[in-house]
Amino acid sequence: MQITVDLRSDTVTKPTPAMLEAMMNAKIGDDVFGEDESVAELEQKAAAMFGMEAGLFCPSGTMTNQIAIKCFTQPMDELIADQTAHVYRYEGGGIAFNSGVSTRLLNGYRGILTAEMIEPEINAENIHYPHTSLVVLENTVNKGGGSCYTLEQIKPIAELCKERGLKLHLDGARIFNALMHTGDKAIDYEKYFDGISVCLSKGLGTPVGSVLLADKETIHKARRIRKVLGGGMRQAGFLAAAGIYALDHHVERLKIDHQHALLLANELSKCNWVSQVLPVETNIMLFDTFEPADLIVNKLAEHGIKCGSTDKNRIRFVTHLDIQPHHVEYAMKIMKNLN
Repeated sequence: MQITVDLRSDTVTKPTPAMLEAMMNAKIGDDVFGEDESVAELEQKAAAMFGMEAGLFCPSGTMTNQIAIKCFTQPMDELIADQTAHVYRYEGGGIAFNSGVSTRLLNGYRGILTAEMIEPEINAENIHYPHTSLVVLENTVNKGGGSCYTLEQIKPIAELCKERGLKLHLDGARIFNALMHTGDKAIDYEKYFDGISVCLSKGLGTPVGSVLLADKETIHKARRIRKVLGGGMRQAGFLAAAGIYALDHHVERLKIDHQHALLLANELSKCNWVSQVLPVETNIMLFDTFEPADLIVNKLAEHGIKCGSTDKNRIRFVTHLDIQPHHVEYAMKIMKNLN
């Protein structure tokens, strides 16, 4: 019997019954007036988890990232990021449009940068050059196949930024996936970052939302920018309640998604139509195919397996809380039958 296995993204999840119940019981008010209790609770909870002073609830991770960039830069500045960075590739040119900032792109290993890569790219003070003011890291790295930074890797980058007077922002779209893999503690991130974007609508399974974390002064500025960008929501407590529930109940279970990803990757490595499977650390699998990727995507779709190509011969699978063991078993069977 054919079933549907949606491996396109961890953004496709539906709220669990318990999450829906929490949403329906949310204490709400007008958040633009600062009167939504659930939003305030979520912001405080997320900030405390990462040791930051304050938080700001926004509709999307793109908005939290773009607000942070605007807070930490001035027009004619330059930020440094990996060439695969979501803030550069998938946020609609927002760095230039919203902040008037240029981008220096580096070639990290699967999106992971080092202080040694970054230091020579920091511009000297010269009227011919944009002023380097910000470094943006991504954890996990989407285009790196869910690759992770450890805090030991982040520490020298943070020290370099402090020494050179640069701000350091984290696009933590899948930060909890990284934490479950590395064993690092969220509370220790405060030592290194000026801003952290925490997405709730990916592995944590909420329908909408991300939280920007920073010091109180930055969040005060960020709140005004959010309003300008159209992100001032009213009775947003229904959505915030989903985030609170996810932080309480859906973090540890990310390890299950990682286990499912490893099972799928192991089966893919045995398939004669697969030329390479990138190392799997979290819930994202990238693999290369001998035939055009779109052809394979269409073949899998005929059997109910939804996925997408990221390059001519590269396909991405993403596991999430709606993928259960029977989905994994079915997908493995179909992949084997394509041999």
